[in-house]
Amino acid sequence: MHGNAMAAGGGDALDPASDSERDAVRRLAERLPRPARFLGVGGLGLITDLGSFTLVLNLGIPGLIARIVSLALATLVTWRLNRALTFDRSGRRQHREAVRYAAVTAAAQGTSYAIFAILTLTLLSRHPQAAIVIGAACSALISYNGHRLFAFAPVMRTHDRNIRSGEHS
Repeated sequence: MHGNAMAAGGGDALDPASDSERDAVRRLAERLPRPARFLGVGGLGLITDLGSFTLVLNLGIPGLIARIVSLALATLVTWRLNRALTFDRSGRRQHREAVRYAAVTAAAQGTSYAIFAILTLTLLSRHPQAAIVIGAACSALISYNGHRLFAFAPVMRTHDRNIRSGEHS
């Protein structure tokens, strides 16, 4: 985890935080184990999800549509924070990493949304926020492992692939 000078911010030109500020935040975050960081980021994503869902729902938008909006906003928040604080840089360009993140997130958020939809159409029609929390808890395992093993997995060099497949140079 150490030695990732740009791990926290990704080197975005539009990112206002300086490299030293990002590095300081990253070093502080690295004191926690990765699963704890993931849960912390997920908690912020859940707050974003719940808050934006409630706001959109109160605008008169149907719950199933409001949830799509809130999931999209929460996904943006968690992608940036997971990239900054939870996982090491993969060695891929940011847009490629984002595509991989989106694939994992689609599976995890699809699970979360399906659970939400089933619960709000049946048992929890009066408590959609509770259905969000249950769906988020169920999808967390998919999300963590998918991001760890795929979205933010380090790029394997040819030599590493040969060793894993049993070939030697």
